[in-house]
Amino acid sequence: MIRVEFKYEAVADALAEASARLDDMTPLHEDIAEYMVGATKGRFLDGKAPDGSKWAPKTAATLAAYLARGDGARPRPLIGPSGRLGREIAKLVSRDSVEIGSSLEYSAVMQDGARKGAFGRDAGNHPIPWGDIPARRWLGISEENERKIIEIADGHLAEAFDERGTNLPQ
Repeated sequence: MIRVEFKYEAVADALAEASARLDDMTPLHEDIAEYMVGATKGRFLDGKAPDGSKWAPKTAATLAAYLARGDGARPRPLIGPSGRLGREIAKLVSRDSVEIGSSLEYSAVMQDGARKGAFGRDAGNHPIPWGDIPARRWLGISEENERKIIEIADGHLAEAFDERGTNLPQ
């Protein structure tokens, strides 16, 4: 699992307030996780990193390799023959945290990139990977994600105050 920690002050403040006021953060964390899994899967459709930058296109060599293997034309970045990386976004939720990621062994390489031969050589003495792989950030929190997480936290706070019969602070 890849871990990306965020340092967004507004999100951190909203979550800290929620933590101070809610008895159990698990329902809030579950809602954040569900939202972020969907948002992360959406990046594969858009081909964009959390910061809005477009993912690097696949190289001609990669496209040719797909065709040679009979995998068809797969021009969209990070969507290979199986499509697993974009479909198998995992979440881990607890009272204390939310984690989003993938257990696929190549997920970190797709996130951070790798230089040709970074992982040694195969039995035929070919470099692994056989070419440079650019970083294509698929994990992270965009500005829109940040706003939505704050809305989710605010909703849970409003619900908690309503259940207790008190008003939200202004």
